[in-house]
Amino acid sequence: MATFRDASPIIYTEDLPASLAFYRDRLGLPETYRFPDDGEAVFVGLNGVSLAAVTDGETGSHGLPIRPRAGRQFEMCVYTDDVDGAVGELRDAGVPVLVEPADQPWGERMAYVADPSGHPVMICATA
Repeated sequence: MATFRDASPIIYTEDLPASLAFYRDRLGLPETYRFPDDGEAVFVGLNGVSLAAVTDGETGSHGLPIRPRAGRQFEMCVYTDDVDGAVGELRDAGVPVLVEPADQPWGERMAYVADPSGHPVMICATA
């Protein structure tokens, strides 16, 4: 049986430079791969991402439906040491805030912002 490892989600975006400015430059995920090497990139790999799955049909903590048929096929979760400070910096940079920081019953502080394509991005920290 095959062994699989290092799963990575791929974000479909209509504006790769805007997504890179958000994920690479704002959130600090280091660029690990670029194609093509020269000229305008059409694919860029970023490090520091893991994969999770959630049941279709639920409503996410951000209030948006989790329904691939509705165009919400992706959500990113990014951990930070200071949710309030991180969300403040993102807001100041013009990033839309979907849900303000709040403590959660499972022991994390969590907020949501939107990436340039409108995908919800959870910003959280362990309390």
